Amino acid sequence: QVQLVESGGGLVQAGGSLRLSCAVSRSLFSINAMGWYRQAPGKQRELLATITNGGSTNYVKGRFRISRDVAKNTVYLQMNSLKPEDTAVYYCNADLGPQRYWGQGTQVTVSS
Repeated sequence: QVQLVESGGGLVQAGGSLRLSCAVSRSLFSINAMGWYRQAPGKQRELLATITNGGSTNYVKGRFRISRDVAKNTVYLQMNSLKPEDTAVYYCNADLGPQRYWGQGTQVTVSS
């Protein structure tokens, strides 16, 4: 099992930046990949970025950057040039192969 706790969300003006954190209860090296997703009201959850246990990254949203601190078992999502349409609940995900785990989410609201 793994527990995930997201933090860092809040209210920000358009054009601003936020850094989200995801604290993970076990070593990042023991997890195939970590990912950040978001879900806006009335929309499906969408993938933003992933980082593998080897450190390889994949981005779906070019304005967002995923990184990690393996000593702290924490994964980050740096979000720049935020837009009102980025308003959503942001989730981190741990992919352990047959099992996947989700955090509780953190709300990001971007005002125009």
